[in-house]
Amino acid sequence: MNILLINHYAGSLRHGMEYRPFYLAREWVRLGHRVRIIASAQSHIRAQAPHLDGRAQLDEVIDGVEYRWIATPAYRGNGAARVLNMFAFVARLYLQAGSLARGFGPDVVIASSTYPLDIWPAHRIARLAGARLLFELHDLWPLSPMELGGYSKWHPFIMLLQAAENFACRRADAIVSILPKVREHLEQHGMAPHKLHIVPNGADPGEWLAEAPAVPGLAGARLAGLRRQGKFIVGYAGTHGIANALDTLLAAARLIDDERIAFVLVGGGPAKESLQRMARAMKLANVHFFDPVPKQQVPALLHSFDVAYIGWQRQRLYRYGIAPNKLIDYMMAGCTILHSVDAGNDPVAEAGCGLTVAPQDPQAVARGLLALFALAPPARAALGQRGRAYAMSNLSYPVLGRRFLQACA
Repeated sequence: MNILLINHYAGSLRHGMEYRPFYLAREWVRLGHRVRIIASAQSHIRAQAPHLDGRAQLDEVIDGVEYRWIATPAYRGNGAARVLNMFAFVARLYLQAGSLARGFGPDVVIASSTYPLDIWPAHRIARLAGARLLFELHDLWPLSPMELGGYSKWHPFIMLLQAAENFACRRADAIVSILPKVREHLEQHGMAPHKLHIVPNGADPGEWLAEAPAVPGLAGARLAGLRRQGKFIVGYAGTHGIANALDTLLAAARLIDDERIAFVLVGGGPAKESLQRMARAMKLANVHFFDPVPKQQVPALLHSFDVAYIGWQRQRLYRYGIAPNKLIDYMMAGCTILHSVDAGNDPVAEAGCGLTVAPQDPQAVARGLLALFALAPPARAALGQRGRAYAMSNLSYPVLGRRFLQACA
């Protein structure tokens, strides 16, 4: 089967995030299918951009997966330049529809770019090729910019996004959603009930079964020092943004008067400087900030945590469910997890691998951390192993790749 996967922001192990398209495509290739990913050469979430050197596009093969990088205008932030970048990608993809349908000959075309505008060129390619059309839903657009960004439903761009979502719900042969609680929303926008397939985010088990290199540099030395001092390490690894509710974790750290507990925040992001100022203002000597570590060193980093924290803001949007990559990494590392959330689903409760407390509630977070601190080490280890077993059985890409293919049939 020839599978054409359209994802504006798709990355690879070489280029960085986003990884899901690559991991799924690699599994499909291993199962004997031919896969081509169409992506924009410009993305705000990649660590390394492909080098087009002035060309309109670049074709290359990475781990058996065919890539086509399409040149689009550069942008920063979430303003008009990003919208222009989206329009350029969709327009150039639409112009290539005929050649893609004839040259690649897809049996399945997947529109998967977070924003739903790519459903129109995907539909054209699928129609020309006589292929099955799938829509993959990552985040709910336009609902996300409306509820999180305060945009009116009458804003022209929001109306365009809504038209695209409605078209996808009506015209796609199947819809694959990362979010588990979206059925009612999608049916309200025209999806027939039988079309929906839930395929959450996942992890590559090979990255977690291999021997992890030690965490280098200052972070590694400081973590080793905390371990030698017998500290109980509460850790967070990932983006430092407003949505990650790390201010709640710092406020909880202020409430915990126990020198045996250390808080470690590893990563970067737009809120990091303000969080560091907050920690200094609170005189939190038990809080330590470190720079991001390379992806291959994340397993070793997480193995140094006694409890891994993940938090969310209180947002109505989360009623449709959550599927964070960070949480899956925590599970794969066998971490005991403290989850601060109110959402339509709770993977930590499903896996039985930690505690869940209310979001944006420092006292609840502090109580949860102290409860996990009070557990005997074997009991915490058992929680972490339950999470790892759950992730291996339900959230590994060999499992998810096969589940996704059921929607392609």
